[in-house]
Amino acid sequence: MSVRKAVMVLYRVCWIAFFVMVVISLLPRPPFPYWLTWVPAAAAVALSLTAGRRGRAAVADPPPAVEIEPPVTGRWTALNSPADKVPSHGVHAYGQTYAIDIVAEPGTESGTEAEPGAEPVLFRPKFRALWPVARRNHHFPAFGAPLLAVADGTVVHASHGSRDHLSRNSLPALVYLTLIEASVRDMRGAGAIVGNHIVLDLGGGTYAMYAHLRQGSLRVRAGERVRAGQPLAECGNSGNSTEPHVHFQLMDDPDLDVAVGIPFTWRGAGVPANGEIFMVGAAAHGTPAGEPVRESARESGGAQAS
Repeated sequence: MSVRKAVMVLYRVCWIAFFVMVVISLLPRPPFPYWLTWVPAAAAVALSLTAGRRGRAAVADPPPAVEIEPPVTGRWTALNSPADKVPSHGVHAYGQTYAIDIVAEPGTESGTEAEPGAEPVLFRPKFRALWPVARRNHHFPAFGAPLLAVADGTVVHASHGSRDHLSRNSLPALVYLTLIEASVRDMRGAGAIVGNHIVLDLGGGTYAMYAHLRQGSLRVRAGERVRAGQPLAECGNSGNSTEPHVHFQLMDDPDLDVAVGIPFTWRGAGVPANGEIFMVGAAAHGTPAGEPVRESARESGGAQAS
């Protein structure tokens, strides 16, 4: 076990010890003083800072961005983009330094009606203050969208056993996700955070990770060679996720506990900024997607994906 791996394991052990000690401290006569409860919490914070040291060093002297194909086609909106902030998700953990979230945005609530005979447009539900507290995944246009290989590579890891939970795109659900669910998932490890996911070895020490896949949607298995543009799975809502969306990142190691993020750029789309709607065409098997359509989506009021 590497030092970085050991640090992450100890980090999770410290948080587990903290929560256990909090419960014990609620007893009428706890066997230790209350202040001792916070020792493992402080140790966990210190370990997280230690674990993120390599990521912070990489940001100070970042490697060149790796150009790859987009992992989707159609009309999407970028959230938590490295074009606006690094680390994009606020942490370097799990190789997320240059990660991006994207949500399908096929139309807006003020959009034009569908042509006669055409399928109705599924609009992305807005974030709500109170009601509905949660929505089923079929209400979101990203759910079930095909995810494509961004380059030729080899499947290192592929999992699809975790369930797709309800959305967390209301204030009560978001509070629950932030204060309870996310903490429990963090203690369980990287797999519980990213949910169903695929890791591709693109060669040259570069790995691509797709998170929050739809349960049972895998079309590839570990050890399989894939071609750019090949369907891999479908977008889902497993793991630490507010709604069905694609979480994508490049990293330097297939183990999320030790990986450091690598910058990327999508051929034909670049790195869309937060709130930016972009459109990519059929970029299968290395065919350029062409210049994307870009517009602002900031007025849509959508919730941030995780």
